[in-house]
Amino acid sequence: MKLSLKRLFGRSMTGGLDLAEAPPPPSPRSAARKTALVSLAFLLAIVGVVAASYYFAMRPVTLRIAVGPANSDDVKVVQALTQGFAQHKSYVRLRPIQTDGATASATALAEGKVDLAIVRGDLDVPKNAQAVATLRKNVVVLWSVPAKGRKKGAKITRIAQLAGHRVGVVGRTQANVNLLKVILQQYGVDPAKVEIVQFPANEVAEAIKGQKADVYLAAGPVNSKITADAIAATTKDFGAPSFIAIDSADAIAQNHPIYEASEIPAGAYGGSPARPEEEIKTISFAHHIVARKGVAEAEIAAFTRQLFAVRQQLVAEFPLAAKIETPDTDKDAVIPVHPGAAAFVDGEEKTFLDKYSDYIWWSLMALSAMGSIGAWFAGYLKKDERDNSNHQRERLLDMIAAARKCETTEELDQMQTEADEILRDTLRCFDHGAIEEAALTAFNIALDQFHAAVADRKAVLFSLPPNLQRASAQFRAAGTA
Repeated sequence: MKLSLKRLFGRSMTGGLDLAEAPPPPSPRSAARKTALVSLAFLLAIVGVVAASYYFAMRPVTLRIAVGPANSDDVKVVQALTQGFAQHKSYVRLRPIQTDGATASATALAEGKVDLAIVRGDLDVPKNAQAVATLRKNVVVLWSVPAKGRKKGAKITRIAQLAGHRVGVVGRTQANVNLLKVILQQYGVDPAKVEIVQFPANEVAEAIKGQKADVYLAAGPVNSKITADAIAATTKDFGAPSFIAIDSADAIAQNHPIYEASEIPAGAYGGSPARPEEEIKTISFAHHIVARKGVAEAEIAAFTRQLFAVRQQLVAEFPLAAKIETPDTDKDAVIPVHPGAAAFVDGEEKTFLDKYSDYIWWSLMALSAMGSIGAWFAGYLKKDERDNSNHQRERLLDMIAAARKCETTEELDQMQTEADEILRDTLRCFDHGAIEEAALTAFNIALDQFHAAVADRKAVLFSLPPNLQRASAQFRAAGTA
């Protein structure tokens, strides 16, 4: 039974007069309402914590990627990836850091200056590098230029014939020179007996025209424009080149795991007749996207997923993007795979709930426990008030029995004054939350009974003749003397 405070004050405790004429005291806040407000605030706090956690966990992160040299296909692909990630508002964004080449990119990763890097697989890969994806595979192309004029001599068709000849290496990187030396050593040719000359990619045509080398080596994708242009320049000035096969490719791959045995398809470089006329055996190596070991697994997993999601969109502008492959996840891989990339490849990438459900669950449990402990502690602090209220209610019940035996109205008035104090203390306890509405209802029933007892006793006393009232008072006084 719920009783309003207005009803509680509807009956006078001082002579039976209605207190509605006096200004009513302010209505105290119920404990239930306070509990509801506290619960609502607690729930909103939990929602706020979860929302904030989700925001900080899912806000975009920017990874620095080292790539070079300038104007290379690798730089163009990375720039396209950067734009694609930004347009799709992806979780991972890229910030390209341009370097002088794959060696400089590897150094930047080793020094912790970047998070990702594009490196050549046949170079010294940093110890803190882990594979994320294979950007492209490069094949080695060797061809000889038909000699003319005073340089005309025997046609070079085998690697073993290179001793005493000049070999032109396309590109300024030392890695291509090292690659040539590996090939020469496999065939027993002393690199010291071969004159190696390097040419920038934009000077190859001029070098071929000037017959500055007898054989040329280029390393790049099968559809590399640089290699195709160099072979076209050879054909234009000297006729069809002679492609030199690396028949010992399997042995080289066995001795140097960073290389793989591969083939150059017939007609890969166009022409009529096709250049080359038939499939040629060679070796290949890869350009890898690697990540620094300390980069978070979730970030690399998201980057890998985004990379393969936008790959097809880049093919029209960058055909090389079609060659992007997943990394080798075998334990004996030359470059160990990053756990984030492995999770994507193996289909074990964790969602937000997978990663944080345990934290959220235990946080909710901890907050619930803290709320229960707080409620118990708050109740414990109000224990004295609650005990005092119970004591005063018992006192009010005793006053009901005493009121039925009073002999004078003065005693009843004193009891009503005491009941007023009890009421004031009880309302204060209710306002502080020490007692609940059910306890206040029980108190109100007792108070109504007290009022009824006082009113009934006063009616009896007022009905007695004055002389009987005095005699009763004297009798009582004599009995207590």
